[in-house]
Amino acid sequence: MNNSLLVVLIASGIAYGTPLLYASLGELLTERAGVLNLGVEGMMLVGAVMGFWTVQRLHTGAGLSLAAAVGVAAIAGAAMALIHAFLVITLRASQIVSGLALTIFAGAAGLSSYLGNDLNLADAPARHSFHALFPSSFQDWPIVGPIVFGQNVLVYASWACVIAVWLYLSKTRPGLNVRAVGESPATADAMGISVTAYRYSHTLVGGAFAGVAGATFTLAITPQWVNGVTGGAGWIAIALVIFAFWRPELCLVGAYFFGALQALAPQLQAREINLGPTALWTNTLPYVMTIVVLVLASASGARRRLGAPAALGAPYVREER
Repeated sequence: MNNSLLVVLIASGIAYGTPLLYASLGELLTERAGVLNLGVEGMMLVGAVMGFWTVQRLHTGAGLSLAAAVGVAAIAGAAMALIHAFLVITLRASQIVSGLALTIFAGAAGLSSYLGNDLNLADAPARHSFHALFPSSFQDWPIVGPIVFGQNVLVYASWACVIAVWLYLSKTRPGLNVRAVGESPATADAMGISVTAYRYSHTLVGGAFAGVAGATFTLAITPQWVNGVTGGAGWIAIALVIFAFWRPELCLVGAYFFGALQALAPQLQAREINLGPTALWTNTLPYVMTIVVLVLASASGARRRLGAPAALGAPYVREER
């Protein structure tokens, strides 16, 4: 692999990893509150289709249309997360079953597909899309140009989100409270912290992040609506939270690692490099790594060593304190 290909692969890994980063940050906040959300993929798809619909239907300038599209995508993801929150927090349904049901309901063969077809979004290019923020003269700089200055505003916003989530969880009172809710909800409740409020709010914020992650696909990476456009990225994001030990700064590293794996095959094919029989393995590398991470973290002992919140996935009943 020559240096130019390496630089392009890193730059592409950042671009492909950005939706993974948004989704994993949202899942991290949700899981820190003790709620497991397996519906990330469905929330991403709904955010993708609603963000694309907004930019197609809103006849304003590019900047306003794109900002509104991201906002609508976030609201759509939060609305899906509200369903999950009501089921698992209020009704105390199984968090695994609820998440899987939402993914099936909103997935490639469900709500997102129906909306995309009913709104006539298929096979149409985006009216506006996110492009590199800095001029080409900056992007032509060796090495740092395409990696740092060749990205769109969603990439730079994701970096700010990583810093904000890290500061929130480690330096603020509400952040410490949500960590307490995820570790021991009964203790947090005894201290006067509203377990229900924290779980609801962080589940909704997690859904909003997933919606933005979905919009990143249809407004930046592949600026059009294609059924199942996320391609299983929601499942990778869930594994990424484990991969990052529930730490936001490591989510960034992991997202770009998985993003580079996703970008590897397209970049090699663009340079007409014949992969031969290894082409299939190159395309499936991100999903193989996802399975490996989930298998390694499946044991309860492994989860504790990795730093998973102690009450993750467990409903809280105040009367049973």
